[in-house]
Amino acid sequence: PRGVRDEVAVLYAFVRYVDDLVDRPKPLVEHFYRAWRLLDAALDGRVKPPIIGDFAELAARRGFDRRWVEAFMESMEMDLYKRRYATYGELLRYIYGSAEVIGLFMAKILGLPPESHPYARLLGRAYQLINMIRDVGEDLRLGRVYIPEEDMAKFGVREVEPSPQFDELIRYELARYYAVQRQAEEGYRLVPRRYRPAIKTASDLYKRTAMLISRRPSLVLQRKVRPKFSEVLLLWVKNSLTL
Repeated sequence: PRGVRDEVAVLYAFVRYVDDLVDRPKPLVEHFYRAWRLLDAALDGRVKPPIIGDFAELAARRGFDRRWVEAFMESMEMDLYKRRYATYGELLRYIYGSAEVIGLFMAKILGLPPESHPYARLLGRAYQLINMIRDVGEDLRLGRVYIPEEDMAKFGVREVEPSPQFDELIRYELARYYAVQRQAEEGYRLVPRRYRPAIKTASDLYKRTAMLISRRPSLVLQRKVRPKFSEVLLLWVKNSLTL
């Protein structure tokens, strides 16, 4: 529905704006902290700056937990200084704020029941995991490696570069993504019929991306792997007719 689409656009504009401040070769550190101060003021109703103010109004209208907003900003702050993650558990702390809370925001926008929240978090986690796999080369050029060091050591990978060991490492990370995605999909039953095609299409596109990467894992070091636009349309039509 148009009203929901408009609210999703407000959410996307906000997270995209903040992410763009940090996700670059030279992060805009001062701009980021200024945005955080403005966000706090906007959430308190003291100011209404562009983009941030719209998000603050959405947060109030939909009852976003302020701790979720703080977690998002804290994860974005980590991108200013953190370059590697020692363990999967450490990475999960970043993923909670960078992706799982986005699932929680979406659950609130869609008016889903509280029992959907664990699944919304898992879907956000799954999407972030496949994004991290897909963007290995791009992140490396920004000086970041999101693949846990403990996983790299398990496969004897010291540097992120093409090798048979790197291919096996990527397939291991893909298996983790698939497992989380399957858990998240158990929550589809809690999503109203009218919303399900869009959510399932997004998930199917990520699974298609994972399949393409699995065939040639080292491709992630060269370019961003994406399904063709025709595949997007076919998946959307299929899900719209069958769900």
